[in-house]
Amino acid sequence: MIRRSFGTMVTALLLAAAAMPAAAQQGGRGGSGGGRAAAPVVERPPTQRVPPPYSLDMVRPIAMADNVWMSELTILEMRDLVREYGYTTALIMNGTMEANGPYLTTGKHNHVLKVTGEAIARTLGKTLIAPILMLDGGDPESTTQPGRLVLSPETVHAVLRDMATSLKSQGFKEIYFIGDSGSNRQPLARVAAELQDAWKGEDVIVAHIPEYYNYADVLAYQNQYLLPTMTAEGRIEENKDLDGYHDDYYISSLIMNDSPEHVRYEQRVAVNLDHINSLPLVLEEALAIGKKLAQFRADVTVAAIERLRAESGRAQDRN
Repeated sequence: MIRRSFGTMVTALLLAAAAMPAAAQQGGRGGSGGGRAAAPVVERPPTQRVPPPYSLDMVRPIAMADNVWMSELTILEMRDLVREYGYTTALIMNGTMEANGPYLTTGKHNHVLKVTGEAIARTLGKTLIAPILMLDGGDPESTTQPGRLVLSPETVHAVLRDMATSLKSQGFKEIYFIGDSGSNRQPLARVAAELQDAWKGEDVIVAHIPEYYNYADVLAYQNQYLLPTMTAEGRIEENKDLDGYHDDYYISSLIMNDSPEHVRYEQRVAVNLDHINSLPLVLEEALAIGKKLAQFRADVTVAAIERLRAESGRAQDRN
């Protein structure tokens, strides 16, 4: 009796399993067998019915984003900012990946550029920022330092040149190279000089802005105007190399405005290492000082660009 019942149950299960694919297929064809529903019909506005992914005539269906980073804008936002709103100035920024002591990430200079680039673009007006070139030049085969990634100098030159040429092709009339590390300065100057010669007579300004790299002035400004009045202790950074790291209060405070995690702030607080060169890193103080330092560097950079514009006879409406 038990064996017969067990055999009957097994037979029933096998028959049910065999029937499942057929039922699923019927449902998949739109039947009532519990399968997938038919795909919905998507109705787009007539102005959006264009071949993907882009058309010069495509209407932007959403409000413009408040953003100056090209990689964070849509193709339609980029198009309209350049063609309709006159955002024809572009920044190409070059950083590094290097050793920076036990607290700072290898992308230190790239984090700084993220903060200062935003300040420069908004202060200058009608300016957009290309993706940061995060690597500098060097010999890839002899780079053994952990996290130190480099490109050959020829590759750096070619990438910078091609980025600028791409921007020119899209309608940008002013292209400025900015580097946050000493290793960036000569390569940026060389590619700018090459393009100045190649684009002569084309009504395009292309230049390296060496005034941006002003860390000696940043230290003096910090010590004279910010640390004495904006920190609880009122002390200055008397020796920026006191700890023996490739790290300073002004660098840390700038980076923290990108993210405190990039200086491992919470981890340092947990082990009483939230200080640099004898100065305590208090979160709100450091953020406020870093923001002012970014604006200080932006003002210096914008002043240099305005001088270039004056020399070229080009006036720019910031509104």
